[in-house]
Formats: sequence, structure tokens, C-alpha cells
Amino acid sequence: MIPLKDTIPSEKYPIVTILLIAINVSIFFYEINLGPHLPELVKFAGVVPARFFDSRLYAFRGSPERYFPIFTSLFLHGGWVHLLGNMLYLWVFADNIEDRLGHFKFPVFYLLCGFGASLAHIFANPTSSVPSIGASGAIAGILGAYFILYPKSRVITLVPIFFFIQIVELPAFLFLGVWFLMQFFNGVLSLGLGTAPTAGIAWWAHIGGFLSGIFLILLLKGKKHRGRY
Repeated sequence: MIPLKDTIPSEKYPIVTILLIAINVSIFFYEINLGPHLPELVKFAGVVPARFFDSRLYAFRGSPERYFPIFTSLFLHGGWVHLLGNMLYLWVFADNIEDRLGHFKFPVFYLLCGFGASLAHIFANPTSSVPSIGASGAIAGILGAYFILYPKSRVITLVPIFFFIQIVELPAFLFLGVWFLMQFFNGVLSLGLGTAPTAGIAWWAHIGGFLSGIFLILLLKGKKHRGRY
């Protein structure tokens, strides 16, 4: 399922959302220009779970090199499909969360969701030496917040059915509920196989981000807003 837009217009100009998209796209072009040096950047700025459990890799416990990747990894992407998919979800769902939180709280919320996503990925794959990058964990937090705040909103969705493409309106709670169940199913499957992220996807980062978004939006705004749309 591919979201195209939702049915709730922005009340304010989503300046932070647009800025986040611009930053991610700009950094991706920087990645492209690195050429053969790109793997070095990904290894340094990506989240490598094994690093957090191997003290021999760091001279000092508080070394920035150990913790910065939790945030720097949110702005790196592994290809055009990875980037465009994440930016589409960010564009469709983030403006309403920015509306509700405001321009100053929203980027803090975004980074905290990314932090929760990274922690979930690290603890789900403690021995993995594969760098994890991408904004999807933080964006999953936005989806979690949207699920709480706008469950009755409609999401215009492109649904491929075999060789046909259908465009349908789905309730947000259904679209996001199915999305989360897919992440959870694949996350549990990856644990059962004893593997690192299956097919290059950090399922537990998505799960951790989504749950972080729910927790944070309830903390910031409370349950009374549920069902407004």
C-alpha cells in the first residue's frame, strides 16, 4: 500500500516537515557525490548494534562516536527508492503532527522517535555489525502519533492488485494498523530466524519508532484528542 495523501488539510504551513525533507534530500546528494567513500560514511554514521555492546571499540564510555549515529543515521539513505519512500510518508503524515505539536516541539518529537527506533533495533539485533540508516524509524513515530490523533481520517492509497492498480480511501486506523502489523510480523520472524534485518529492513526500528510516537503523543497531548477525526 502506498499513501498518496490524507484528507486533513494543514492548518499551518509545515515548515519543519519541508525542512526535514530538504535536509534528507540534500544529504542524499552528498552521499552520491562521495563515490567509493560512501561505505566509510555509512559505517561511521550508521547505527551498528554490535558497537553498543563492545566496549573495546571505544576509548571512553561517553565517546560521541558511540552515540551520534543514533541521530546521524536518521538522515542517510541507501538509495532512491529508500529515500523517496520515506519522504512520501513524511510528506503525507507529518504536517498534521507538526500542526498539533507546533514548529518547536515537532522536531524534538521527531528526534526522540528516531532515538526510540534506534534503541529497539539495537536491542533486537545486539550482535549485528550491519549499519542501519534511514529516516523510517522517526517517521514510524509520526505514524504512531497519527494513529492516535486522527484514527478516522482517510488516506488516499494506491493498492497494487496483481497487474492492476486501485486507488482507494482507507480509514487511517486501518491503513496504519495494517502497516504496523506487517512490521511486527516481519520483526518477530527476523528474531525467529536469528538474523539481522531481513531484506535490509530494520523491522524493529519501525516497531520501536511507532510505539515511541504513541507514547510521546499521549504524554504531550493526552488521550482526550483521540477520535477527533
